[in-house]
Parts: sequence; structure tokens; C-alpha cells
Amino acid sequence: MLNNEFLINSFRFIILVLIQVLLLNHVDFLGYINPYLYVIFILVYPITGNKSLLILLSFLLGLSIDYFSDSGGIHAASSVFIAFIRPVVLKYSFGISYEYNTVKVSNAEFGQRILYIVSMVFIHHFVLFLLEIFNVNHILLVLKSTLFSGIFSTILILSAITIFSKKSK
Repeated sequence: MLNNEFLINSFRFIILVLIQVLLLNHVDFLGYINPYLYVIFILVYPITGNKSLLILLSFLLGLSIDYFSDSGGIHAASSVFIAFIRPVVLKYSFGISYEYNTVKVSNAEFGQRILYIVSMVFIHHFVLFLLEIFNVNHILLVLKSTLFSGIFSTILILSAITIFSKKSK
């Protein structure tokens, strides 16, 4: 079973990097909307998985995106940040279910799933755009980019989770 999970996560990692680099990095609506689908790797990583491994994989994921995007480490930093705070967001999103390790994002209630995904995506995007712009005088640009890209990324992530989740009922 462990090998199966490893293969699934490896495949997911490679596919998300390729989709992000080859397709989504070239999408730019109105200068503010840039979808970042690769965040889904951190969101759907198994709850019972090794948390140190998640942080390492998040760093490698962000570094891969940075390497192909020539973005200087901002994706790696924002990915590591959300991987680090993921347990806190899981706890307030899923409550007691998280404490008993019975949560699976694709099978969770819709409201809890939305809260978790929106929180993680907007935190990721805020850190990403804050590091990209890196100027307090342009905080409105950071917030505008976070809002619009966050909405678009959330829609993409929810769609992908809905399409690719296994129906367990």
C-alpha cells in the first residue's frame, strides 16, 4: 500500500508541475489573474502522511515551478509556508474529524472543503504576491492579485478535486 501511495503522489507531483509550467504559467487575464493549480498537491496530501516529507516535497514543488518560471524562490517560499501551517488550517476547517485522522479532502462536506481550500489558496497567494511585489506601497496590488488569482485558482482546484475524486458512497 505504501508503494501505491508513493506512486500516486509522484505522478501527481510531476503532472502538476507540467500542467503549471507548460499551460497555466502562460495564462494571464487582465494582468491580475494567474491560476496556480500546483497548490492542489499540498491540499490533497494524505492527512496521515509524514509532515516533514510534505514540507520537503512542497519545497521541491515550489522550486520546480520557480526554476521553470524564473521567479527566484517565491513559489518555494509560499509552498513551504502553507505546508507548514496546513495542520492549523485543517484543524479549524475540519475540527474533530482532523484530530481523529478521518478527513479526506475529496470526501469531506462541501462547506468544510470550501473553507479549507479557500483558506489555503488565499494564504498561498497572499504570501506569493507579497514576495513577488515586495513593496508595502503596492499593498492594494498585492490584495487585488491575491483576490482575483485566488478566486480563479480555487475554482480550478475545486473542479479538479471534483472531477478526479473517487466516489466512495
